[in-house]
Amino acid sequence: MDAETHRSKATILSASDAASIRLAGRIIKTGGLVAFPTETVYGLGCDALNPEAAAKVFEVKQRPQFDPLIVHVADLKQLEMVVGSLPPLGQQLMDAFWPGPLTLVLPKQSVVPDLVTAGLSTVAVRMPNHPIAQALIREAGTPIAAPSANPFGYVSPTTAQHVADGLGGNVDLILDGGPCPVGVESTIVSLAGPQPELLRPGSMTIEQLSTVIGSIHQTATVNHKPIAPGQSSRHYATRTQLIILASAGARPILKDNERAGLLTHSAARDTDDRFAVVEVLSATGDLREVARHLFAALRRMDSLGLDRIYAEPCTEEGLGVAIMDRLRRCAAA
Repeated sequence: MDAETHRSKATILSASDAASIRLAGRIIKTGGLVAFPTETVYGLGCDALNPEAAAKVFEVKQRPQFDPLIVHVADLKQLEMVVGSLPPLGQQLMDAFWPGPLTLVLPKQSVVPDLVTAGLSTVAVRMPNHPIAQALIREAGTPIAAPSANPFGYVSPTTAQHVADGLGGNVDLILDGGPCPVGVESTIVSLAGPQPELLRPGSMTIEQLSTVIGSIHQTATVNHKPIAPGQSSRHYATRTQLIILASAGARPILKDNERAGLLTHSAARDTDDRFAVVEVLSATGDLREVARHLFAALRRMDSLGLDRIYAEPCTEEGLGVAIMDRLRRCAAA
């Protein structure tokens, strides 16, 4: 099904209308699917305690059932519904960073369906820092399981139209809350083992986390059964081949008649008319701007029928770690 057909079938309502939130809550309560904005990306939400609803999420996304979902909660009462135990380090991280773009992997309660956790004894859970996400969870009266609202493995959606282009009428309702302010997914930290472990870098940086709980072990890319979302070696990927350049400012040697795009993290240093399109993610190199614009820029370039996309690297400090993680997974064979 092409994107135009998806758009014609998508039901998009403004999230600023209280009636839209009430309708979305009813859909969740009755086992339906609602796409909604968070501070990171748009999520495809269902009742986290309803295995039939969770099965729809996997079907619509064409997501392998070995890949667990993140459960979103609005308050500590909902957290207690899904988490079996909370270690002291978890409480410290929650006090410092919740609500916010931090997901914690913790021992789960038996009420959470195995499908949601991919059969694991742990559950990935976070409290989003977005008024629409918070309002929807409270209206639904249940924790909401929500991966990104896009076909599995593709570039994550940061606007309602991105969701409509990818999933369209396969979703009961899309709540339009405008562009997501952060633009890359949450950081995932596991507290289920003997030491804290960073499973996925995100907008909450390891430097920020370390100031609260000290050193954090960083896991390598998982190519077998993942224990958290976003651990596949190829993920967040465009259909167009993406190549990461050796350094910022480097320019590739293009093949004859090659239609290529350039993704740069700061204002173009010079005009290079060899490229069919140049996307400047931040005029000043601000990594927060780069993260916020990254997925939308990749989607635009992917729609142009280019032969290749060339991406400049950014510094791998702070938020740059998450940005480069996304680019490497997009570029993976």
